[in-house]
Amino acid sequence: MAGVPVRWGFTPAYVLCAMLLALALPAQAQEKVLRYAFPVAETGFDPAQVNDLYSRIVTANIFEALYGYDYLARPAKVKPVLADGMPQVSADFRTYTVKLKKGIHFADDPAFGGKKREVTAHDVVFTYKRIMDPKNKSPLVSGLEEEKIIGLADLRKAALAGEAKFDYDTDIEGLKALDRYTVQFRLGETRPRFIFTLADPGIFGLVAREVTEKYGDTMMEHPVGTGPFMLKDWRRSSKIVLVRNPGYREVLYHAEPPANDAVSQVIYAKMKGRRLPMVDRVEVSIIDDPQPRWLSFLNNEYDFLERLPENLATHAIPNNRLAPNLAKRGIQMERVPLSDIRMLYFSMLNPVVGGYSPGKVALRRAVALAMDSQQEVRLAMRGQAMVAQGLVMPNTSSFDPDFRSEMGTHDRAKAIALLDMFGYTDRDGDGWRDQPDGQPLELVYDTLSAADYRERDEVLKKNLDAVGIRLTLRIGKWPEQLRNSRAGKLMMWGYGLSASSPDSAGVLAMGYSGSFGQQNHSRFKNDRFDALYRRQAVMPDGPERDAVIREAVRIMVAYMPIKVRAHRIGTDVMQPWLVGYKRHPNAREFWQYVDIDTSKLPRK
Repeated sequence: MAGVPVRWGFTPAYVLCAMLLALALPAQAQEKVLRYAFPVAETGFDPAQVNDLYSRIVTANIFEALYGYDYLARPAKVKPVLADGMPQVSADFRTYTVKLKKGIHFADDPAFGGKKREVTAHDVVFTYKRIMDPKNKSPLVSGLEEEKIIGLADLRKAALAGEAKFDYDTDIEGLKALDRYTVQFRLGETRPRFIFTLADPGIFGLVAREVTEKYGDTMMEHPVGTGPFMLKDWRRSSKIVLVRNPGYREVLYHAEPPANDAVSQVIYAKMKGRRLPMVDRVEVSIIDDPQPRWLSFLNNEYDFLERLPENLATHAIPNNRLAPNLAKRGIQMERVPLSDIRMLYFSMLNPVVGGYSPGKVALRRAVALAMDSQQEVRLAMRGQAMVAQGLVMPNTSSFDPDFRSEMGTHDRAKAIALLDMFGYTDRDGDGWRDQPDGQPLELVYDTLSAADYRERDEVLKKNLDAVGIRLTLRIGKWPEQLRNSRAGKLMMWGYGLSASSPDSAGVLAMGYSGSFGQQNHSRFKNDRFDALYRRQAVMPDGPERDAVIREAVRIMVAYMPIKVRAHRIGTDVMQPWLVGYKRHPNAREFWQYVDIDTSKLPRK
């Protein structure tokens, strides 16, 4: 039988060489990408200009401060980052001298002309001065002024007084580079907790002067720091992409986990001695509605969900335990009280809700008493919070879990009595209360359209309906609301605030008159409160300082410029391939401490 002709194929030499080379080389490691979503849009990435949580999460991972926090230590513990050891502190807590580590460089950037740029003490001086430059309109000015760095406020005053630019080159007594690697802070008052100011990279991350001169007004788009990550791509209010800084120095994972915390001990055993960061890329999406955010997590599009939305708690963590279907997938959870408050404020400049007359105070107190925070926690927040009794946050030094005040009280009868007593009655018979002068009483509350906001707002509106107060909900976008709030254009606004240090007193800046338009959105002013605020700042930690802070809180409760509604309980859920995550009560720079186990990633 005739055979079928066979055609012998052959491999070209260049293909064969390529195949042999591929076999000889080790397989390229799979890129490790950390993916998750913010529930609120960012505003930008210049530490001097941002004052919102989610922008600061990004800046805290790009920039570094002199100090930071041990990732696993509880209670929170400050550690050196750019500093070479802890500061030398004078006995009166008015002089802090810091040595910098040598050989630390900013990330490569065209601003440096192709050269490596080492960090020096002069960069520390420039970074702190820059916050005070009126050109930058920094929301951090009042907070830094309170630290009383000698001569720093005078530089700002000189620039504001005339047409001259802010003078960066003038030496001041309170902020000096003693040599290339030594910086000294001299303070006009005793500041026992100044170390916390030096430990926030999201605010006081070091910035190079060359970068600010190159990018000018576009600094929010061009963050250049010394940290483990660099901004790669930014689509405003949509997606933020960061990549590993290839020039980042050798930093090895070290921590001091509590002996009684088994989870932290396990994390440390896995991570100890590994070089940071462990992931190559971070991709952050902006998804303001909780339902799509949750569905994306379930669809393996995100590696973890930071703070499970309250309205999903009954499905995901019934009875505060991970749902069986999630546990079967290897998903993990961590549930901890957050160092935060959720609140709404009344603008003290608004003609309807502002002012200090007995009638205006009575109106604000009546609104606060009408609000049923327990109902909000139980229904809208699905038990993922606890009713707040004041401004002081959990996990901070002066927090007293047994403290009780009218801030956390719901008393509809008392609210109605106050309104009636001060003339807020229904004069025209339309079912809604009017102002004492006969004008309609309408409260306008700025809020967001996300589902979790809608549920909380529904409780709020029902509570005010029940006492005859008309509430109008004005829906908007968070960055725009923030700008309008700072400008004093809103009547009422609700938002959350998180502690950036273990100290309790930072939240009191919301009532300090020196913080108008910055931390003090309500523009509340009270001389006694201001005096207490300044007094506690120079006191050492202890019961006497706690009492001063408590008295300041009681003033806020009495005048009610802010109604603190709840302290949230955060439940973070993690995919099985996310390794090492542990929520820190204050620090935001956690990306470098987590890893992606690529062997556990789902196959596409």
